[in-house]
Amino acid sequence: MTINIGDTLPKVTSFILAENGGPLAINSEDLFLGKTVVLFGIVGAYTETCSTSHLPGFLKHSDTLKKKGADDIICLSVNDAFVMAAWSKDHNVRKRIQMISDGNALFVKKLGLELDLTNFGLGIRSQRFSMVIEDCIVKHLQRENPPTADLPAANLTSAEHLLKVWQ
Repeated sequence: MTINIGDTLPKVTSFILAENGGPLAINSEDLFLGKTVVLFGIVGAYTETCSTSHLPGFLKHSDTLKKKGADDIICLSVNDAFVMAAWSKDHNVRKRIQMISDGNALFVKKLGLELDLTNFGLGIRSQRFSMVIEDCIVKHLQRENPPTADLPAANLTSAEHLLKVWQ
């Protein structure tokens, strides 16, 4: 099953890097309940498109997305919390975007947005996607099609595209 507009997000636990330096479990309801959240999924931290355009676009437009109504902006990746924290530091993300680890791909699998890149040594990853979620309900959803191993550019899922189509 693939998540669609109007669907409720699944309940799942993801991770962030806590201030004490270890992984901290965070429930999806804590991230989305009672809020409007922009969520975007990336193939992987430090991958070329994710590092040169996908994350940088959301950083560049984070203030505009928040003015448009986003309480939070979340980047989700099938990387561990340590990698997400290091990548966040390398891109000077600070508190503009929450960097969430879906290290076991549980969240993307429940969304139906996983991408099997095992033939390329990358394992199960996330498709590129962007969503607007209001109180755990998907109000807007874009994903790059087709989800293939050639890792298409982040066009439909970019912050710029989201700003054009988000009503």
